[in-house]
Amino acid sequence: MTDIFIEGGRTLVDGALVETSLRSAGRDIVALDAEPGRAALHINAGGLLVLPGIIDLHGDAFERQMMPRPGVDFPTDVALVDSDRQAIANGITTVFHGTTWSWEPGLRSADNARKLLDTIEALRPQLAADTRFHLRHETHNLEAEAEIIQWLTEGRIDLFAFNDHSNVKPKKRNQLAERTGLSLEAVNDMLDRVVARRPEVPASIARLASAARAADIRMLSHDDNSPAMRQEFRALGATIAEFPVNEETARDAAAAGDFIVFGAPNVVRGGSHTGWTKASDMIAQGLCSVLASDYYYPAQLLAAFRLAADGILPLAKAWDLISSAPARAAGLADRGALVAGRRADIIVVDDKMPLRPRIVAVIAAGRLVHLADASCLVHSFAPRKTVAAA
Repeated sequence: MTDIFIEGGRTLVDGALVETSLRSAGRDIVALDAEPGRAALHINAGGLLVLPGIIDLHGDAFERQMMPRPGVDFPTDVALVDSDRQAIANGITTVFHGTTWSWEPGLRSADNARKLLDTIEALRPQLAADTRFHLRHETHNLEAEAEIIQWLTEGRIDLFAFNDHSNVKPKKRNQLAERTGLSLEAVNDMLDRVVARRPEVPASIARLASAARAADIRMLSHDDNSPAMRQEFRALGATIAEFPVNEETARDAAAAGDFIVFGAPNVVRGGSHTGWTKASDMIAQGLCSVLASDYYYPAQLLAAFRLAADGILPLAKAWDLISSAPARAAGLADRGALVAGRRADIIVVDDKMPLRPRIVAVIAAGRLVHLADASCLVHSFAPRKTVAAA
């Protein structure tokens, strides 16, 4: 890898957009307000924004690449490579694949969770985005406990979330039947068996949380529905509240200094598809610290610009929700800001249409991995390793 020089962009530095240039060498940013020197790759960012790469703590859009229609499966490696291209093209340079290991068969089964983890680990060196494993554990999936503790102990899990989707309403059971390939009668029988073991769940959660703390793996609780629930998970070490379902719970999380994650699609669409908390309202009140792609990779980029256009946050503050704050939440001190010594995860954005920003270039760990407009290249004499195929 050799030098990349980005000249003249409106660059996000220390919470403000300033006209400057920067240079990277190898995997890292080496200087701001830099001179071109003998940079092998020179990008003219005049009139464009230069921003830290997006960090996605919770994205499960890859599931649609694995199963684009109910009962239609594609190989896991094919799905992950395609998802990597989508993430990078939308400015996501660090992606945590939210993998649900549930009590149900099919897409969210034990076999699929194992296959996903093995494939992520095998493909990781080939993927453009820094690809990590976010295990979304269904707390009633008691048979998985021992294996998950082993994964935690071995450091194979990057984020660990507690989910409980055992209370499936009648109108959702048909969707569950489609996803699993079971009859409605079989789905109902399965749910009865799952719920019957509910008394065993708290002790299992406590054992898993203890293993995660011992392995120093960050924990999240999903869909907290009350301050009491948030407090219980916080006491176990889960200091990230993922999609709290009401303002009261979000306020409890904020008062305790927890990270609070909402879905970026909620901002882009103007509300939750479930009818729960409106993310832009929570952001305006200081009750959201992280936006995740959730189920739609373009959403983080679009949400930051939507927040700025709507006057809820200036762009520099909105960008913190998708870059610096998720880095802090995940304990990734080497990224999330354009600072000398940090990873060279950089995106160049054309913001002429404020609600429809266009990614011009993406640099991940010092490699140009996506280029949508070659006219910004001043010269390129880079050896092949400097430029990765998008």
